[in-house]
Amino acid sequence: MKPAQFDYMRPEGLPEAIALLSEADANAKIVAGCQSLGPMLNLRLARPGTLVDIRHVPELRTVRADSGFFSIGATLTHAEIEDGATKDFSRGLLPFVAQGIAYRAVRNRGTVGGSLAHADPAADWVSAMAAIGATIVIQGPTGERRVPAEQFVIGAFTSEVSATEILSAIELPRLSPTARWGYYKICRKTGEFAKAIGVTIQDPQLGLFRILAGSTEGRPLLLARSAESLAGRGPEQAAKQAREEIEETLTHIKASHRQQLFVAVQRSLQQMSLKEAA
Repeated sequence: MKPAQFDYMRPEGLPEAIALLSEADANAKIVAGCQSLGPMLNLRLARPGTLVDIRHVPELRTVRADSGFFSIGATLTHAEIEDGATKDFSRGLLPFVAQGIAYRAVRNRGTVGGSLAHADPAADWVSAMAAIGATIVIQGPTGERRVPAEQFVIGAFTSEVSATEILSAIELPRLSPTARWGYYKICRKTGEFAKAIGVTIQDPQLGLFRILAGSTEGRPLLLARSAESLAGRGPEQAAKQAREEIEETLTHIKASHRQQLFVAVQRSLQQMSLKEAA
């Protein structure tokens, strides 16, 4: 099939892009890498009246950093992060996540912001950004607002970004030299969306201890009690706590899926421990 007819707009700046969305009366879609929207258009699952192409908006490709935080523009591609086209302040976490997304052809065009805004619960960036404690920056007609990444996904394919807003950047804590992390996902085959994701991050210098179970059919789950165990009692006790916390919290999903989530979290803890030992 081919897409239904639409108007194509290519704004030169962020204010123009936001104005075009507002003028379209909520019948417009943002397009950047087009790796999710493209197939939906071809299958006519999405029929916007207008496509607003933000790939070339310079404000959305900016990388900034200070001593505590760094910010990446929404239209940076997975491949650019994977290849180190921008300086990495995550101690290797973001490039590691990027290189495991789909296939190289997808990574060449797919964008970080586009993946987050699409809000697929199984997407890598949805879990990774929530785990690290990122903040999602959203621009709209009434100005700028910030949403914690763990609250950004409302449900499957539904995010905090409204029809007249644009996800413009992601702000992340700058991990210290003491930081260790683990990221593990379970897939049936390479390149496929994850059945379960586990992320563990500890940075004693920042006081950052976080454990997350992702690809939960909805918003990713931060395991707060498990993170407390990690900080106070170590990875082995954190793994025991994680099993209990997943079983208690995710009662709405199948037992087999809960087991996959626990395994992914357990493997992420093991990865982190190996990095620490090294």
